Amino acid sequence: MILKKGHYARRVAPALLALIVGSLALAGCTTSHSTPGVIDVVGAEVQYGDVMSQIGGAYVHVTSIMNNPNTDPHNFEASPSVAQAIASARLIVQNGAGYDAFMNQLESASPSKARDVITVASSMAGLPTVNPHLWYRPSTMPWVATGVTKFLVKAAPAHAAYFRAHEAAFLRQWAQVTAAIAAAVHQYHGESVATTEPVADYLLSAMGLVNRTPFRFQADVMNGIDPSPEDIVTQQHLITNHVVRALCYNAQVSSPVTLSLRNLASTDHVPIVAVYETMPTGLHVQTWMLAEISAIEAALAHGTSTVSIS
Repeated sequence: MILKKGHYARRVAPALLALIVGSLALAGCTTSHSTPGVIDVVGAEVQYGDVMSQIGGAYVHVTSIMNNPNTDPHNFEASPSVAQAIASARLIVQNGAGYDAFMNQLESASPSKARDVITVASSMAGLPTVNPHLWYRPSTMPWVATGVTKFLVKAAPAHAAYFRAHEAAFLRQWAQVTAAIAAAVHQYHGESVATTEPVADYLLSAMGLVNRTPFRFQADVMNGIDPSPEDIVTQQHLITNHVVRALCYNAQVSSPVTLSLRNLASTDHVPIVAVYETMPTGLHVQTWMLAEISAIEAALAHGTSTVSIS
């Protein structure tokens, strides 16, 4: 299945791209926003920027582009300031899989031999990426941390021990996420849930849960397409007949269809769990994933709804 033209086919409009290229030319394309000895890096999504910050610490200046958990990430529009950050960056971590295609356009508009780009979709090793929410894969963030560390050690070898120590600390903390997932598998393997979009599908699968929502429905909602009446009825049946123990919904994106499903779940006493595309403020990726796991477990164990995670 290929993602249809919709929310995730993000591009920079030609007129805006021309403006951005012009602004870069006036700025000389290489202006750094950080202090001497500090490496400019960019995370296309704030969750990747957070990993870069945890590894690089005082020796990196991180710009996270998509960073607002209170807005619809599908409506993101790149700006000249975003382009400037990309032009200045020595390292970029981006998702790929069609989620942040604007990054490729802006990188092409300011080519640099001194810049490395880590595309998370390449970690899929040939597996299909019809679901672009790769940060919910339990293996993604350790993979990113290793790649970031490798780059920083090469870029600033005098601080290699610092970067490696921070990577080790990150991986120790991420082990708590792995342990929480393993505990969930032991406790809830085979339990059924429903979703509005495939935002947390990788995590749900890792926890041993069965997502009863047809992927066609999830993909339609994700791409801004009205689901078929048949698929809507299927979703309603899952809730009203208590086939599922919880409904996971995208807390940043809503439509009449998804709102009606949330209301139906509330009426029929099926707990709802908010999941996010953009990491909520005040959290690190480790605490974010642990919070999402806890919210899902609270729904399964106690019928508790979680309408926000912060």
